[in-house]
Amino acid sequence: MNIDYKTSIEIDSGYEINELRPVITYSEDIQNAKCANSHAHPRGQIISCNSGVMEIVTKCNIWIVNPLQSVWIASNEEHQVFFPNNVKVITAFIDKSKLKNLPKDSFAFDNSNFLNSLLEKIISFSNPNKFTQQQNRVLEVFLDEISTLEPSTTFLPTSQDKRVKIVVDDLMDNFSSKNTIDYYADKSSVSPRTLSRLFNKELGMSFGDWRMRLKLMEAIKQLGENKSVKEIAFDLGYENVSSFTAIFKKHFGKTPTSYLMK
Repeated sequence: MNIDYKTSIEIDSGYEINELRPVITYSEDIQNAKCANSHAHPRGQIISCNSGVMEIVTKCNIWIVNPLQSVWIASNEEHQVFFPNNVKVITAFIDKSKLKNLPKDSFAFDNSNFLNSLLEKIISFSNPNKFTQQQNRVLEVFLDEISTLEPSTTFLPTSQDKRVKIVVDDLMDNFSSKNTIDYYADKSSVSPRTLSRLFNKELGMSFGDWRMRLKLMEAIKQLGENKSVKEIAFDLGYENVSSFTAIFKKHFGKTPTSYLMK
């Protein structure tokens, strides 16, 4: 995931506190860019994309987001967003006056046609200085939909523990690695048993499960970059395409070829 991002962008809408503008939207075609800094703002935020793939990182999780999913960022949650290649990003910032019944934690979720239509409708309002009664009625339905969102399992937990971070960073720099847990335990100066316990404690899953999920998240990213299934399978260290396809389908319920199809 080491990419030389050419552009840094700053969007200040998340910091505006204004009940008369309960939702502020932003939409743009972005290429090979990232947010200028890791940041947190008082407004809650939905981050979506119509095309391309985004990487959204918080202190605890990493999400690889494609057009089938979005991420809810809770108020004051520190995060960073990366836009590799070409991304059509759509985001909505929700004023803190409207957050009472909305989720308190950040998570990725599967998009619905209804929520997408509501977001498109609100974007069409063009960020007025004051919402009309009709616009507010649409907004209330939009907020009600957000309150019922359910997290998806498409995320990668992270940890601030230095020992775990050494291993996680190495794995993220080398997706095709076949090194055993003994290798990484030696690299992080702990025993294999200790490293195994740390993964379960800090990340909520085993070393093997975390590495598999990492590969799957990278697979989603590369699918969004229009790479072939064969190219992705070998890039991630699989012996053949069929074994990669079988694992992908077992986890997501779809083959890699059909995953991004709407």
